[in-house]
Amino acid sequence: MPAPGGTVDRSHKGEAAPTIPFTDAAGKKATLAAFKGKPVLLNLWATWCVPCIKEMPTLDTLAGKTGDTLVVLPLSQDLKGMEVVGPFFQKNGYQHLKPYLDTDTAFSVQLGVNLPTTILYDSTGKEVWRVSGEFDWASPEAAKLIAEVK
Repeated sequence: MPAPGGTVDRSHKGEAAPTIPFTDAAGKKATLAAFKGKPVLLNLWATWCVPCIKEMPTLDTLAGKTGDTLVVLPLSQDLKGMEVVGPFFQKNGYQHLKPYLDTDTAFSVQLGVNLPTTILYDSTGKEVWRVSGEFDWASPEAAKLIAEVK
């Protein structure tokens, strides 16, 4: 695994989480507000994005480590949704991640970000920081960043 990488951006600190709807694997609509009361690590990714694929196992490890204290939410920006995301998750056998879908790519478009981008929201739904680019989410550096939300 390469060094953590990615660039930490705190310029959006305190901004409210977007209210853009997305769906879970079963097609049920949700928004980030549904997770209020817990910090959320939102990861915008896609099955065609090489750095995204590289960091997914570390997100799975992180989700296993943090359990119920942090929601790790991988939000696919794939236009074909579960048609491509389902087999991708099956093939890789993630133990702790559940797929979420934004088939309109509304998040990456509205936030003006490239993939992967990972954003930490506190338990009130306010942004703490965002990381652009591939990051090792199982690293001590990631643990330090996530500890800022406690």
